[in-house]
Amino acid sequence: MLITKDTFKLVGNSDALQAIRNLLPVVAASSSTVLITGESGTGKEIVARLLHDLSPRCDENFVPVNCAAIPKDLIESELFGHSKGAFTGAVADRKGRFELAHNGCIFLDEIGDLPLELQVKLLRVLQERSIDPLGSNKAVAIDVRVIAATHRNLEVEIEEGRFREDLYYRLNVLPLHMPALRERTIDVPLLLDFFVKKFAAKDQQPVQFCPDFAHALQAYHWPGNVRELSNLIDRFSTLFSGQRLELRRFSDSLLPKGLAKFKAEVNASEPLHSPSILGDATQLQLTGGQDNVPASDAIFNTFSSDAADAAVLNATEQISFLSEALPVLPPEGLSLKHRLAEIERDLIAQALSRAKGNVSQTARILNVQRTTLIEKIQKFGLRTA
Repeated sequence: MLITKDTFKLVGNSDALQAIRNLLPVVAASSSTVLITGESGTGKEIVARLLHDLSPRCDENFVPVNCAAIPKDLIESELFGHSKGAFTGAVADRKGRFELAHNGCIFLDEIGDLPLELQVKLLRVLQERSIDPLGSNKAVAIDVRVIAATHRNLEVEIEEGRFREDLYYRLNVLPLHMPALRERTIDVPLLLDFFVKKFAAKDQQPVQFCPDFAHALQAYHWPGNVRELSNLIDRFSTLFSGQRLELRRFSDSLLPKGLAKFKAEVNASEPLHSPSILGDATQLQLTGGQDNVPASDAIFNTFSSDAADAAVLNATEQISFLSEALPVLPPEGLSLKHRLAEIERDLIAQALSRAKGNVSQTARILNVQRTTLIEKIQKFGLRTA
């Protein structure tokens, strides 16, 4: 779930996303507590930030707290602060996250992982709107908008005794549920367009996807949701900056298991008019298309009739070359120097990935001098460990 930098809009046209988009201004205008639910990677924190930015408290602090990341013996001090001498190492008074968020908003991420003893104290804070710093006998009044989020099913957690029912009802005043990416695959093309531009290397064109790759990305289950998609495009943009990506050419080690299965299916089928067989005539480009064409249309745009005719006329020749594992020469010709450079860069990127960015090991894999390899890595703008 993403917010564009300038317009603060959610990227996507699905019904589920549109419903959230319609709710945000209404929820943001209130000071009531919000509970955001949804799987990991769906963008709960970004939505929380958007709620804050759209609210009357937008000029005050937005304080995020990951309840699962703070050690159990420190979380009370982190949330509520402490006085000097409250415990060993408390050499000075320290404000907690709630006090830092005064007049603003506190975001309690992964609230389902909060220890039971802290749940009792948080319940009191929500009821009394005051905190008791450790070691202090004086309560501190606070005015804070609370937004909580969790990937857990809190009703199940209540049944199993891991979450307080009374706290759940205190938190679940204004509920928002973030859909999984597999529930809104119509948004994948727009997200792809967003990420390839976001992660494009400086002075390089964004990566591009052949149609078989784009369709596989939309059909993939995405267990890691938008975060997984973001990380995958970051990986492709780093290793194959500015290149046209064809699914069947990828090493399985660079793909999630689910996408590797799609690749196997593509390799097994190879129909006559498959984009990967017909080559560049069917090349899908996320950028550089016609003006005013939505990204969702451009993703699955078919090639022109002229290009299709040329591709069909050369299908026999191309299949012959492919059967001999030779590169296909497109009808319009190509720049041999540029093509060889692409092959060289692709092989170096794959070797770097296999070696986990270790230059010395990559040089051994490719049987080249380390100094020569470093020059080529710099030339092609590749990243190392």
